[in-house]
Amino acid sequence: MTMTDFRQKLFHYRGYTPVPFLLVTVVFAQPVLPAFFIGVLVMAIGEFTRFWGVAYAGPLTRVTGAVGAPSLVVAGPFSHVRNPLYVGNILLYVGVGIMAGALSPWLVISAAAYFVFQYSMIVSLEEEFLEKEFGDSYAEYRRNVPRFFPRFTPWRSEKAAGQSVDWKGAIKSERRTFQAIALVTLLIIVRWVW
Repeated sequence: MTMTDFRQKLFHYRGYTPVPFLLVTVVFAQPVLPAFFIGVLVMAIGEFTRFWGVAYAGPLTRVTGAVGAPSLVVAGPFSHVRNPLYVGNILLYVGVGIMAGALSPWLVISAAAYFVFQYSMIVSLEEEFLEKEFGDSYAEYRRNVPRFFPRFTPWRSEKAAGQSVDWKGAIKSERRTFQAIALVTLLIIVRWVW
């Protein structure tokens, strides 16, 4: 298997790779009140980051086939960080781990390390596509907006002018994510009180 094949597999199955982490988190959950609320806050920040990104990028964020994009999104959260959905995911998983207190702190540390690795591999594949597809526009964007650590001020680009937010579309697209968050939170609470 080549590196491109490996990255393509990670991209294709990225929606399923959190399942083992979430199962271990629920099974070994030992929440304590302060950590539970800190975890909920981190999860909320992660989901808001994802949701904001989906509101700009649209339903193409759910694609599991080949890497692709019809346009280069540079508005909204994409003016702060090139990969707001992946940053949001990492925060979501870290928040779940903190909230559950499962195998603390090692599960959170290992999950964060794994997802940073996974998303770094996926992003390298996506960046190759974006560089070929959008050339100088992407090169300029890449120079001005960080990959994973957001800049505080938004990068201003004339290409952002035609890009708008679709909150209703984001709600529809994020329905499964909202359901997963609710289910995992409920299971952790059940483990806590049971």
